[in-house]
Amino acid sequence: MRTFTTADLNKQVGEVTEAAIKAPVFITRRSKPKFVLMSIDHYQEITGQPDPRRAFTLDTMPSDIEVGLLAAADAFEREHGNDD
Repeated sequence: MRTFTTADLNKQVGEVTEAAIKAPVFITRRSKPKFVLMSIDHYQEITGQPDPRRAFTLDTMPSDIEVGLLAAADAFEREHGNDD
């Protein structure tokens, strides 16, 4: 497992996060491991928690989301007009 300091995290955030995508990394403070940074996929794998993001088709969309989406579309059309 790669190790970075908190200073590394501040100065080289791109390198640290790229490393964390591949595998969890230790973040040290005063030469002692204090944190572990990992990808959300790895976290969900080790905790058994499913991905909270969901996708729907028009046929499978829950009615509360459909109502909200239609209301947002109506509001957008009222504000911006219909360009047909």
